[in-house]
Amino acid sequence: MARTASKVQELVSEDAEMEDALEYLLDRADEGTVSWGDVSDELTSGQWGRLIEIGLLVDSDGEGFDVADPGGVRDALEDDDLELPDAPDGDSSWSKWDKMAAVGSVAMFAGYTFRSVREPLADTLNIALGPLLDLLPFFAVIMVLALFTGLYSTLLQSNLMDMEVMGAYQGRMKEIQERRKEAKERGDDEALERIQDEQMDAMADNLGMFKEQFRPMVWIMLLTIPVFLWMYAVVGFRGAPLYPGIDLGPMVMPIVGEVGWNEGLVGPLQAWIGWYFVCSMCFTQVIRKSLNIQTTPT
Repeated sequence: MARTASKVQELVSEDAEMEDALEYLLDRADEGTVSWGDVSDELTSGQWGRLIEIGLLVDSDGEGFDVADPGGVRDALEDDDLELPDAPDGDSSWSKWDKMAAVGSVAMFAGYTFRSVREPLADTLNIALGPLLDLLPFFAVIMVLALFTGLYSTLLQSNLMDMEVMGAYQGRMKEIQERRKEAKERGDDEALERIQDEQMDAMADNLGMFKEQFRPMVWIMLLTIPVFLWMYAVVGFRGAPLYPGIDLGPMVMPIVGEVGWNEGLVGPLQAWIGWYFVCSMCFTQVIRKSLNIQTTPT
């Protein structure tokens, strides 16, 4: 029985349609010995040959073929573990609040171009962040902001992404790829064609995984873009700073040495942006480890 179940499991994992083919074969086998002509209307030649190759069909003294262990095959087919992983049922649709956050994030991007958007946002945020400039040097203010944005980014990713759904998507694609590799090694062109179609369907279903990944990003951008626009206004690297009375002072960076905040480090990357990203990446890793938060599926 265990050996038969293993064979059935292998067949079903290779070809999702083999489960129906086996059920049909068992029905015909109940009537006696079966031949290819008896089942050719439901089974493909590849499926028939595979059943013989794997030993589920055995020769019946030249008169046809018998199912080697019909009871074992039937029991194995009733095992729920034979089901192939379908597209995850988890709902990845966005709520109206998610959609509103996405619209707000896109609208805020206009602040990088238009002063009429940038300055009101910067002035509003300056009510809360302005006093920090009186207490801390600008490089420390950026560190505080990087810590803050790293904290809520990690929490949003942890709470808004369904890791089980994303893991199911990835597991499904991995299982299909493994079956495709095995079929290719056997030289089974029919199975390869079926798996190719299944892979194309799975790729279309993966839009759900993309939506799951992007959902927390719109909230992160909604909260982070105003912070960037405030730093943009303070530094003023595309013109005069919005608050010219603030003395930011230079920054001493490894390798580069002393640089102004609006000077380029690598190409168009400004010093303040580079410093923020370095701090953000470091703090985010520390936060994830400290809070034991996982933001990628296992």
